[in-house]
Amino acid sequence: QMWRWALALALALAAEPGPEGRRRVQIGVRRRPEGCGVRSRRGDLLHMHYTGRLEDGSQFDSSLSRGQPFVFSLGTGQVIKGWDQGLLG
Repeated sequence: QMWRWALALALALAAEPGPEGRRRVQIGVRRRPEGCGVRSRRGDLLHMHYTGRLEDGSQFDSSLSRGQPFVFSLGTGQVIKGWDQGLLG
């Protein structure tokens, strides 16, 4: 199932102050699965579990607590830019 390898791809997000005190988000790959023969492309329908946390570690949202993966079309602006960029390929 595609969501399993996508879940393994963890995005490292580090917020740091940018111009005018705004937060800037840096996106990177923390871990890429070895030997994955399936590559995601723009328009693919992904099923992913996620947990959103604030900088202090407190949880603000999670698909796990709902028992249903989050389903979205990759690269179409349905999710935050970090997911659209970080999950391609």
